[in-house]
Amino acid sequence: MLRKKVLDTIKKYNLIEQNDKMICAVSGGPDSICMLDILRRIKEEKKIDFEIIVCHVNHLIREEATDDEQYVENYCSKYQIPFFSKKIDVKRLAEQNKQGTEEAGRNARYEFFEEIYRKENATKIAIAHNKNDKIETIIMNVFRGSGISGLRGIEPIRDNKYIRPLIEIERTEIEKYCEENKLNPRIDKTNFINDVTRNKIRNIVIPYIKEEFNPNIINTLNRLSNVITEEDEYMKKVTIEIFNKIKITEEEGLIVLDLKKFNIQDEAIRKRLILYTIFKTIGNTQNIEKINIEDIIKLCSNNIGNKYLTPNKNIKISVGKRKVIFEKI
Repeated sequence: MLRKKVLDTIKKYNLIEQNDKMICAVSGGPDSICMLDILRRIKEEKKIDFEIIVCHVNHLIREEATDDEQYVENYCSKYQIPFFSKKIDVKRLAEQNKQGTEEAGRNARYEFFEEIYRKENATKIAIAHNKNDKIETIIMNVFRGSGISGLRGIEPIRDNKYIRPLIEIERTEIEKYCEENKLNPRIDKTNFINDVTRNKIRNIVIPYIKEEFNPNIINTLNRLSNVITEEDEYMKKVTIEIFNKIKITEEEGLIVLDLKKFNIQDEAIRKRLILYTIFKTIGNTQNIEKINIEDIIKLCSNNIGNKYLTPNKNIKISVGKRKVIFEKI
């Protein structure tokens, strides 16, 4: 049973704990309505004691969007589940922020989820990404020239807040569940238009690989992802241990490392130390690219006079007096 498989995933990654209050992001499509229906049943069977609150965003892009919203609201009404929705003109928002429609829509959704998360004092936000989404993301990252972390794909849990109960479930299993339980999910026809990278990978690249090379490519790449995740977690652990050994100072917005101890590390560790220290200093590594990391390593290796780099607008990295200084701007 799919319900048992999802419950096993929840227990394996400790996605839902007793007394959690969970925001469920539900578009009305097969993935999200399947997730909601399974979580509702798990809750009713008292497998785990938790609360469910549903959030829906109407992007105002498709004519059917209002019907999608009504569909989700009707489901929630039937099972007495708290329901929040918001209408957002995503096309206009994309133009205002000079973004792609997909990016603008995603940002708007997550902002709304966070808003309700805070308002309702929730503890988790459930997103309906499945195993196929994970593999599509890995392939996208390969095409973009991603490092090791990009080959991990979508994580089961992020920031101890965003959870993905369907991450080990294939899309075919989800569609079968919806059919068997007569959920009649809403179908977003734009998913079949090959105008964005993900749709091209989903509708063209993966079917081609299945037909010409490996019919089991989803599970093959998932196994690769699991191996990479294990090794990446080990490298993270080693990086943190070395960071703590070479750290001189750590304050809010300021971290100082011992330059000599930094320079004697293997280059792979130095790269990870740079990313880890930047994250610790400013809370993210956005817009830090491979070339930035290589420049920082050169700066530390040469160590001629007082020099500095600003790999993005939020951090300054300088070298001097046998120290590497990471400073929030």
